[in-house]
Amino acid sequence: MCNLYSHTSNRDAIAALVRELSLFSDNLGNLAPQTGIFPDYLAPVVRNTPAGRELTKLRWGLPSSGKALYDSAAKRADKLRAKGKEVDFDALLAAEPDSGTTNVRNIRSETGRWNPHWNKWMVLENRCIVPFTSFSEFDNTVDDAGKKKGDTWFALDQSRPLAFFAGIWVQDWSGVRKIKTGREENLDLFGFLTCTPNNVVGSIHMKAMPVILTTPDEIETWLTAPKEEAILLQRSLPDDVLQVVSVGRKEDPPSSQTEEPEKQLF
Repeated sequence: MCNLYSHTSNRDAIAALVRELSLFSDNLGNLAPQTGIFPDYLAPVVRNTPAGRELTKLRWGLPSSGKALYDSAAKRADKLRAKGKEVDFDALLAAEPDSGTTNVRNIRSETGRWNPHWNKWMVLENRCIVPFTSFSEFDNTVDDAGKKKGDTWFALDQSRPLAFFAGIWVQDWSGVRKIKTGREENLDLFGFLTCTPNNVVGSIHMKAMPVILTTPDEIETWLTAPKEEAILLQRSLPDDVLQVVSVGRKEDPPSSQTEEPEKQLF
């Protein structure tokens, strides 16, 4: 799954590709380059709102499904039991933190049935697009020195032009994100769809790649079309559209090639 990406474009470039973008949130700052965006970071998103399309920053990681939270609590319970501790599973489950789901694959099943957890956010009001210039998948293979090759970065070409992930966003989620703090937060969240990888991404990560929108028409379809039409965009790009632009770094491009990266404020 994609749990690291970068965005080094700017407001003007985003506005040039997104039709009818009229609102700009106060939390954008100067939209400095973000060369490494990790889960739970604040990142730019263009979202549909009742007042129009808004460029703002949201936290990366959608509310997880009940099954995902149950499975997570069950793993914690097993670890506690292995240490000889008594476990009140109902209480443990009720307090289970939700660190967020970054990537959404199973919007609907192979039979066409919509996943009830994600289906409720496939309405137009919850559609968004996520600007990016490159994204990473981790390569577990080793080099001649026996070291893992690490993050492999993909972009449309070596110049890393602006493109968008097809995303959904959720308003006013309340809950605990981090077990170490136990602090309840009220957040607007986003995540993006994934699909079967093309051969370029699949050579590194065989499971999935982000759903990428490369033209104003595709952006418009995702933001305006009925879900039955919009979901057709959940497809991999042709093999010749993406390139490997960097390997072995946690940021892209290296900070020496950009302005000072924007710090993350949670």
